[in-house]
Amino acid sequence: MTFREMLKLKLTSRKFWVAVASAVLIILCEGLEFAIDKDLYWKIVALALGYIFGEAAVDIARAKADQQVKCDANEQNEQK
Repeated sequence: MTFREMLKLKLTSRKFWVAVASAVLIILCEGLEFAIDKDLYWKIVALALGYIFGEAAVDIARAKADQQVKCDANEQNEQK
């Protein structure tokens, strides 16, 4: 996979954009003292982290399932 393809894959990732938006919110609130309720701030951050980690868990499960399918296919080819 080339660098350009990897960059395109990252830039089309929803997890990436949620992380970017969360980072911007944190910078605005902590660094630039943007006036937002602290309770709302932590709810948004927690929601973003939950989404990112949830999607990561789904990606891991999908990768394991794909690996298992490939392993099963290789075993069937060896038996023939």
